[in-house]
Amino acid sequence: MRWSQSFIPTLKESPADAEIASHKLLLRAGLVRKLSGGLYTFLPMGLRALRKIEGIIREEMDRAGATEVLMPALQPPDIWQQSGRYESARDVLFKVKDSVGREWVLGPTHEEVITHLAASEISSYRQMPRTFYQVQTKFRDEIRPRFGLMRAKEFIMKDAYSFDASDAGAMASYQKMYDAYTRIFARCGLKAFPVEADTGVIGGSHSHEFMVPAATGENDVAYGESDGYAANIEKATSAGPVLPTPSASTGPAPEKFPTPGVVTIDELAAPPHGVEPARQVKTLVYVADSQPVLVLLRGDDTLNEAKLMARLGATHARPATPDECSSWLGARPGSLGAVSGVPAKVVILADETLRRAMGMVTGANEDGFHLRHVDVERDIRVSRWLDLRTVKAGEASIRSGEPLRIRRAIEVGHVFKLGTKYSEKMNATFLAEDGQRRPCVMGCYGIGVTRTLQAVIEQCHDDNGISWPVSVAPFVVCITPLNAAPGGPTLSLAERLHDELAAAGIEAILDDRDERPGVKFKDSELVGFPLRVGIGEKSLAAGEVELKPRNGPMLKVPIDQALDRILAWVREHEAALNP
Repeated sequence: MRWSQSFIPTLKESPADAEIASHKLLLRAGLVRKLSGGLYTFLPMGLRALRKIEGIIREEMDRAGATEVLMPALQPPDIWQQSGRYESARDVLFKVKDSVGREWVLGPTHEEVITHLAASEISSYRQMPRTFYQVQTKFRDEIRPRFGLMRAKEFIMKDAYSFDASDAGAMASYQKMYDAYTRIFARCGLKAFPVEADTGVIGGSHSHEFMVPAATGENDVAYGESDGYAANIEKATSAGPVLPTPSASTGPAPEKFPTPGVVTIDELAAPPHGVEPARQVKTLVYVADSQPVLVLLRGDDTLNEAKLMARLGATHARPATPDECSSWLGARPGSLGAVSGVPAKVVILADETLRRAMGMVTGANEDGFHLRHVDVERDIRVSRWLDLRTVKAGEASIRSGEPLRIRRAIEVGHVFKLGTKYSEKMNATFLAEDGQRRPCVMGCYGIGVTRTLQAVIEQCHDDNGISWPVSVAPFVVCITPLNAAPGGPTLSLAERLHDELAAAGIEAILDDRDERPGVKFKDSELVGFPLRVGIGEKSLAAGEVELKPRNGPMLKVPIDQALDRILAWVREHEAALNP
């Protein structure tokens, strides 16, 4: 490929709306162009890198025994209603109407479609295990698209779905996909690691996310440095805070005391009251599927809403309004508690850190008053004790007791063990070996293909531009004649090397532009080609060419050895990316 025949519109400056390094480089290196918020056109270099990633994914999916299909992006809403997700996923669903007013859904994912297919095609245990996958465009109504391809309204995903006759078989399929994902990200040159994860709106009983460490990531991950524990902050738990919940004599009963104007944890901690946050019981009121729920935490803890939603199993949950709190409990936020005045129908959920907590202070359900000497287990009707808090750095790992660390990361893949959530609702059943009909046991597995592309850039760049791994680079070699005059010796040698590399199966781009050497070098580094071959009149006179790895020192090699040295360098770096 000649540079002059491609379309690589590089930019010297970053567009003003690009927030993070990878987003800036996507635009500056001429990989994509923005159409509108969350919508991007892939240009030739970006598309080549994207196809490389798709190729790796397909190879590993096939290697794991999955079968490729292609499902419609346009889906009828009735299958979403059948699964129950028409309401639970309504915030991300794009809905369109056809010429006769019938509503359709633009698929954000394909659990419903594949389960519908399985319900009509899989009838016996002999047809399983079976895993289907596709590489397909998805649509999600992101309210605030940001970070380029990281959070877009339209994106490309590889999604796969497994069907098994037993739970043990489903776990075997899950492990195959887990292992395949490990290989995929390694081959893409990503340092990705799996973490325990919340199943979210997709549901299921077991899941892992594959994370790429990045300061600009949108996910927090809690992990042990040496014990192997790692979990998304939405799922992470710990052996508890470094300081245990304080204990004190409870006295004969809770005692009410005035706290006029005190409505926050910090205000109660300040003089004249001086109640440290760890001795306060924070009372939050939520509305879950139209029912009030009280959530109790230590005052120095933060509610993890993902954990709350998972524990409630509710379709929708939201914080109650001040007026709703007053109607149900007789007080407004800041004076709420669960010791008295709570209707019997109201569920009270308490975080595990409050077990055996004595000498606590909480709202009295009377504006301007609190209660002291509260023994949580004695004085509060707790419906369920749960892990509801967000873990903090420094808390003890549940695996080894070592202090947990927290870092930012980008999610690039997610594997779920769905169980029978969809197969039961959509009648995807089979005739088991014992003659009984049973629902298929399912798993689903997603990789954000476009997001993976940007994650590679986020992890593999420097001040000069992108530094592609050879496996996903648009071109592996950039041949740069410093004088591109037609018929001249530098261009002639460049053309010969280009053709010899093509014959050897190496993708090379020949920069035949009539530009200054500095411009060519800068563009080569910006776009990120792994190896640049420089051919100038001085080096030619010395019988040499210059090999410049993107992340390494310049190498001068004899012309007659250039092809072999290039091939050896490429093969070495390809081998390093194949687990």
